[in-house]
Parts: sequence; C-alpha cells; structure tokens
Amino acid sequence: MNSEKIKCVIELGSTKVRCVIAQINDNSIINVLAYSTVQSKGIHNGVVVSPLEAAKVIRSCLSEAESKANIVLKKINILLEIPEFVCTRLSKYKKIDGSIIHKDDVVFLLKEAKKEVSLNDPKKTIIHIFNHNYIVDGKKLDKEPINVYADFLSHEMTFITIPKNIIKNLNLVFVDCDVEIERFISNTFAEAVNCLSDTDFQLGATLIDIGFEKTSMGIFKNFALIHSTTFPIGINHVTKDISRVCSLSLEESENIRNQLGCHYSENDISNDKENNLAEKFFKDSKFRKITKSLLSEIIMARIKDILGIIKKEIYFTGLGMTSGQNIFITGGGSNLSYLKELCSNFFGTNIKIIGPSKNKVNLKKIDNNIADSCYGALNIIYHGWETEAIPETVDKKGKKHGFFRKILGIGV
Repeated sequence: MNSEKIKCVIELGSTKVRCVIAQINDNSIINVLAYSTVQSKGIHNGVVVSPLEAAKVIRSCLSEAESKANIVLKKINILLEIPEFVCTRLSKYKKIDGSIIHKDDVVFLLKEAKKEVSLNDPKKTIIHIFNHNYIVDGKKLDKEPINVYADFLSHEMTFITIPKNIIKNLNLVFVDCDVEIERFISNTFAEAVNCLSDTDFQLGATLIDIGFEKTSMGIFKNFALIHSTTFPIGINHVTKDISRVCSLSLEESENIRNQLGCHYSENDISNDKENNLAEKFFKDSKFRKITKSLLSEIIMARIKDILGIIKKEIYFTGLGMTSGQNIFITGGGSNLSYLKELCSNFFGTNIKIIGPSKNKVNLKKIDNNIADSCYGALNIIYHGWETEAIPETVDKKGKKHGFFRKILGIGV
C-alpha cells in the first residue's frame, strides 16, 4: 500500500467527529478505506474548548479508522467551519503599459495581496485563497490572462483566515494524538465541491448549511468562493427558544420543533380543530395548554432571524440575489418541514434542499452516510481546485501539477 497516496480527513463538529481514510489509484479514482464517527466532546463549533476531552475523542475516532484500514496515520487534514473564520475580498492592480502579461505579473499580485492580508492582521493565518476575477483594461476574464497585451491588470481575490490561537490549540490536541496537521479546509467549500454542479459554480450559487449551533453560508461564482460567513445560531437555538418560553425539556422542544416546522400559519390554525398542543408531546413535563400559534411564532422568529442575516450577507457582496439563482440549503436544519417554501418566499428565488449527493468516491467498503463535506475535501486534497491560489491537479500518473503550485505557502 503506497502511503503517499493515502489521505485522512477529520471533520470537527459540535455533535460528531468524523474520520475518513482514502487512497487514490493510478486512474485518479478515490477509494475510501475506512470511516469512523464518534460523539464530539471538548469541541464546540470546530473550536477546542477542552484539550483533554478533545484529544480523547479524536484519538478514539482515529484509532477506529486506522484499525479498519490497517494503517498508522502520520498526517491528517482538518475540515471545519467556525464563526471565527474571516472572509476578506481584495483587489490588486498593476500597470502593464502595453506589454504582454506574464505569469510573474499574476504571481506578483497574489503575493502582494497575501502580504497585505497577513500584515493587516498578523494574528490570523490564511487557509484559502481564491482567484475569482481578472480584469484586463476594464474587461473581466475568468481565466489567467497570460500572454495577453494590456495596459492595466486587476486581480480580485478572496482570503479565508483563521485565528492562530485556534490553530495552536488544534495542533496541541493532534500532537497529543501523535499526528501532524497537513492542512485546513473550509467545510462550506468542501461541501459545495461535492454538492454543486459545474453550472452552479460557473453562474453563481449560494450554499447555506444550517447546523446544530451555527449556520454557514458560501457564495460561489466563476468556480470560486467569493464570500463566506459563519455565525453562532443554529437549529438547536430554535429548540432552546421553545424550551425557555414554554418551560419544556429540550427533548420535548426538539420533538415539537420537528413536528410543527415552518408551516403553521393563521390559516392552519383556523382549520385546526385542536389549536392546543396535544398531550402526547408532554413526556417530561406536566400537561398544560400551549397554543400551536405561540409555538409557531417562536419557531418562525428564530428561523427568520437566521434567514435575515443570510440575506444581508448576500447583498453585502454587491451581487444582490443574482448570486442566488440557486440557493442550496443543507445541514440538520434543512430537514425542518416547509423550510423550502418559507425560504422561496423570503429570498424570492429558487431553493433546493440537498441531502446525500453526487458522491465522487468508491463506497463499496463502507457506510453510505459519510458527510458530503468529507467527500468534497478528499477531492480538493487529491485533485485540487482550479481557482485556489495553489490549485493542484492529478494526472493519470498520479503526479501533481498546477499553475500556482508551491508559489504561495498556506500555513501558520
């Protein structure tokens, strides 16, 4: 077994930690060798809050996957999405004065932009750089304008950064597990790679992941991530709102949330013979009259709060709803009944709820419930991505090569 072709992805979530070990063959086909998942402890929204508990959980997850694959890992890749991620969009310009644009001109702008981002906040580390527009003499181009005569070259880029202290804490945990961190990958980016079509990436799409205690969104166009944000409000906040207002247990509140969903309108209430919550929902609490209209108001208030933040972020990009010709919703919150109809009215555009999708790896040996983000991360690791500042592709001989390979370093 060629260890150089074996890669491991660990997804750090608030409820689960997942580990996937895969190998690429000579035909560039990715085969999953092992998969494991454990309940998350010591980690909240991708951030280590208890190093000892986090190390114990990660060691258990790694050990299970290693045992299944019959290998010992030395390096791993971390998949996460945290509210502390910062997305920075930046443009750099260069006078060409009628000469030909060379590769060095593009590299110069990339390096200058990276230097500016690093100097602006030295306490953060760059984990992703995306090239999403080249403007030559006022005309936008999708590809690198190499060997083109021009007077001016402008390059638009997106940087995703993470606080260095968060990386230090993660390094501390994984050193305790006897493995080295190879790279960090945005969960939103990885999920999009696996779920969105080439048309969505080209023309523009928004991916929304409503998670347990956070919501993430990414806006994509011209095969690049042009804006991303994560905020600490998720579907569990709906549960906690119901629990606090109605003095119910979290289990009862979650069951009510899942049953009512987003569809309980005034028309539903008037047509319902029994407007009060049924006694069957009171498993831990004493039965009392709680109106469905009140519960609906609680659920809708929080959901509209989440959607309102997302809508502002979409307009922040300057694209308006043109970026949302298709808005895709995933994550645990996407299962809420009638969410699609609510979002269609709220955003005024096409909404798609996505579940397990176009898995691009061989699943013959394992469970079919691996998260889409893990599949996407494996494809990014093995095949690269064309708009990343260090895009790498794998040819049929398994050799990696790319336009910006090794030009820019991404790390602490």
